[in-house]
Amino acid sequence: MTFSAGDLVLLIDGRGRRYLITLEPGGAYHSHHGPLPHDEIIGAEEGVLVASSKGRRFRALRPTLADYVLKMPRGATVVYPKDVGPIVVWGDIFPGARVLEAGTGSGSLTLALLRAVGPKGTVHTLERREDHQRTALRNIERFVGSDPSYGTLDARLADLYTDPLDIVVDRVVLDVTEPWMAVDNLERALRPGGILTVYMPTVPQVQRMAEALDRPGWGMVQTFETLHRTWKVEGLSVRPDHRMVAHTAWLMVARRVGVPEA
Repeated sequence: MTFSAGDLVLLIDGRGRRYLITLEPGGAYHSHHGPLPHDEIIGAEEGVLVASSKGRRFRALRPTLADYVLKMPRGATVVYPKDVGPIVVWGDIFPGARVLEAGTGSGSLTLALLRAVGPKGTVHTLERREDHQRTALRNIERFVGSDPSYGTLDARLADLYTDPLDIVVDRVVLDVTEPWMAVDNLERALRPGGILTVYMPTVPQVQRMAEALDRPGWGMVQTFETLHRTWKVEGLSVRPDHRMVAHTAWLMVARRVGVPEA
């Protein structure tokens, strides 16, 4: 597949450093290695090797979602790729699902949810801060564009704690400061059998949320974290890298269950 004007491109230099650009006719990527004309990439096949005016070579590829999340502009801290995968799998985000997300943040998790629900699904995403929502919507539009394989986005400026929810959903994903304050509201929005996934960076949040879910109507609560460590593989030298992406947050997953009759 060849590159076209308007495409997102990931440039990777010989040291593995990555740079995200949007192709524009007549445009150029500028660095201390000299300009790299966008026209050298437009019309070329993905994976092409291109050079700047000073001879620095770059590999040009379309960014994956993980690449984009790490390079896109941000207002709020993003949910990193190592946590996005478990959220989608353990939260059981399926094609055609109706998903409630709060808060939108910079839009990294929203993108993954839109991809997971597919064209027949909907993601209702709530954000209290207008500046964060603006950044997120720009990020989402830049990556998704007019791609028909993504779900429908319903982005709202709203407060999950206090604003009434006029929707019924299959799944809920929360990345908010005090998720336990939303439990009453969620009980009205999440269908029986639905799944709640909560992203929480601190131990006190985990404790408070576990206490809030220790009530009739919720069950199968589990909490875990994911650690990501890469390995260096060079011939006979095989060892873990000196650095790893360790703790970012805990994930708590719970099911909406029926309330026993008195």
